[in-house]
Amino acid sequence: MPRMLDLSDEVRAEIGDEEADRLLAGENAPGAYDCTSCRTPGDSERERTSTVLFIGDETAVLAFAHAACLPSQIVEVAEEQLQGAVRAITGSADEGTQGPGGSRGAPEQAVLGVTSGLVLIEGELRPALVVEPTGPIARPGAAPGGGDEFLQLLIEQNFHPVTSLDGVPPTVHGWSVLLAMGQLHAILQPGTGGGPQVAWWQAHQPLQVTEGWRAAANKLQSVLLFAAPAGSIGRPPREDLLRDALDRAAARGQLVACGMPLAGT
Repeated sequence: MPRMLDLSDEVRAEIGDEEADRLLAGENAPGAYDCTSCRTPGDSERERTSTVLFIGDETAVLAFAHAACLPSQIVEVAEEQLQGAVRAITGSADEGTQGPGGSRGAPEQAVLGVTSGLVLIEGELRPALVVEPTGPIARPGAAPGGGDEFLQLLIEQNFHPVTSLDGVPPTVHGWSVLLAMGQLHAILQPGTGGGPQVAWWQAHQPLQVTEGWRAAANKLQSVLLFAAPAGSIGRPPREDLLRDALDRAAARGQLVACGMPLAGT
């Protein structure tokens, strides 16, 4: 049976006319699916459905979404991120952290822990990520024991010191938060020499976020990122406790923040 599929020109060009025609005819497209954006059921025989093509270095995955959630598009992700997304589809995703720059460090190297939550600022619940290392972060090339340069390094990347959470921090350009298939995959930073973005932090496997967090991120198309030195925040089990920890870190001068555009879905 023909499907009610929206197929963008860029997706058609990538998969080829023959495969695109088979999809539209219903030969290779599922009827029922889980929306890659809102993760609720959809039916391409009964409602407009977008085709979303996730592309890595060697792998491509075609997914489907309610047309009301997002348009047909190509989402480029790193191969490791795409493999993680494939694992997420099979139900094997769990939480993890990566070291600065997105590579897994030696056991003694500090890694970045990431916590997601909604933070009330200026009367609106805003999606936020809180980044806290497991130990001091030294400046690249510095001798061991040179002190914790984590916040200073971020300030040099145009993150802003935060003394209170009364206002929304400014957006830092060139950075973004990658949400793919409804899960958190990476925080991306500008590439060197004007090159493409690279992973500053990357999940070992995709991190689950709440439906409320994802809905707020999709609505605002922006995510707030807060960063604090090791031992400042911890992993509060509730969002009200997370807010309290952020307020205390800000009062101590141990918090920097910025806004980042949302990439993907």
